Amino acid sequence: MDYLLVVLIAIAFACGFICKLIHQPPLIGFLIAGFVGNAVGIELNSTIETIANLGITVMLFTIGLKLNIKDLLKAEIWAGAVVHTSVWVLVCAPLVFILGSFSLPYFTGLALSQAAIIAFALSFSSTVCVIKILEESGEARTRHGKVAIGILIMQDIFAVLFMVFATGKAPTLYAFGLILLIPLAPLFKRLLQEAGHGELLPLCGFVMALCAYQLFELVGVKGDLGALIMGMLLAGNLKATELAKSLYGFKDIFLIGFFLSIGLTALPNLEITLIAIGLSLLIPIKFILFFAIFSALRLRARTSFLTGSVMSNYSEFGLIVASVAVSMNMIGSDWLVIIALSVSFSFVFTSIFYRKSHDIYRHGSARLRKFERKTPLAEDVYPCLSNVQVMVIGMGRVGKGAFEALSQQLSAAVCGMDADEVKVESLRQKGKNTIVGDGENIDFWENINISSLQLVLLALPSIDDCTNVTNQLRNHGYKGKIAAIARYEDEVEPLLEKGVDEVFNFFTDAGLGFAEESIAILNQQAKKEKIQLEI
Repeated sequence: MDYLLVVLIAIAFACGFICKLIHQPPLIGFLIAGFVGNAVGIELNSTIETIANLGITVMLFTIGLKLNIKDLLKAEIWAGAVVHTSVWVLVCAPLVFILGSFSLPYFTGLALSQAAIIAFALSFSSTVCVIKILEESGEARTRHGKVAIGILIMQDIFAVLFMVFATGKAPTLYAFGLILLIPLAPLFKRLLQEAGHGELLPLCGFVMALCAYQLFELVGVKGDLGALIMGMLLAGNLKATELAKSLYGFKDIFLIGFFLSIGLTALPNLEITLIAIGLSLLIPIKFILFFAIFSALRLRARTSFLTGSVMSNYSEFGLIVASVAVSMNMIGSDWLVIIALSVSFSFVFTSIFYRKSHDIYRHGSARLRKFERKTPLAEDVYPCLSNVQVMVIGMGRVGKGAFEALSQQLSAAVCGMDADEVKVESLRQKGKNTIVGDGENIDFWENINISSLQLVLLALPSIDDCTNVTNQLRNHGYKGKIAAIARYEDEVEPLLEKGVDEVFNFFTDAGLGFAEESIAILNQQAKKEKIQLEI
């Protein structure tokens, strides 16, 4: 193994660990590690590029596994993406062009068409950064999470179209044969089903994602799009969710290579660094555009605010667009370094800002809601609760199990809630009392009646989520009991300190329940044997 690669991985761990200690996302550390590696003479090589590309491919495949194609057809998705990209280019291209008149380095002599290409490259939001932040916060399936992912996919399509027109390299005639993948979808799903639950399952996912990537590349279409479409073909299958979870750790490891590759792209000088910082100052414009467009499309203020917050960054696809433009002599090669550094700075900005976005919205919700349209979209209408005594928030495996067990005893007095419409709808079809909702949404609790609630069970993916929901409930006058699930022992005490009344350690209590059930079986068997002896 190349010792320089080992050194780079060690630097990445050290920087990521330091960021974690100061309560910042590790991805910031990985970006810094790339620049540190560059400074000490480590160069971007084919191994790191392969790891980075594999991370992006697997990530897009897992996005597809969770994607409903109908979401892309919603006006807030396709119209939001088209309008945002168009307005951004119309605003930023003249701004970049005008800067050239001040004799600024790298701006001087830029034609308006070159300024438009630079603005277009900066119009994209980072798929890697956004998805990672949403998944770490458990918000990938929330309303704003799904809107963000839909916009990202539309932007990826824009990037593919640009590369086709810019290079003049159209897909081959064989590309029309890709439509045959649709009737083959049942075969792929059957293969996934037969892969079982062990090591063959993630391997099956890798094979499907990589084969789809290579197939699309062979016919002149970007391979990443193939991985995304293959995931979409498998979406809805019972094993798709399990497959996505089995690939989660692999994807995170490979994506470290992507963050390192950005820092290793080039070591900037002072002028380039200052220009990249200046371009990063345009990010608030990106946020304002997103918020205004989503509000005009009748999304709730909170959805518009959080989606705009997580999308306020520059993208790795912008780097791809810039590299194509450089290869076609549309812009100078220095701009690739400038955009790469701007992307890095934007990741840091988003990672820090989004962590505080919920609190910012909570404090400014009254002002932000003034921008809402009077008539919200149908799926944004708040549900009505009546005579509900127990609410289970989070319909994952644990939450769903608790909800179904309680429903058998308390019937309609129990309500299940999840931000994932698919999970909620599947339970509704079984006659269960479930609603779509985001427990961290301040507007949600202000618009439903919780006076009859006596117990709330939090089956959420992180203690931060449980803490936020607990705060929302207490702030809105909830006087009942709150119970939460903890995955690790060191999560129990922090939850109790935040106001949760009872915390169940998932693994400890599952073992205890298993033991109790086993003892019950033994007691039943003993009773049967005693009865037989008496007979």
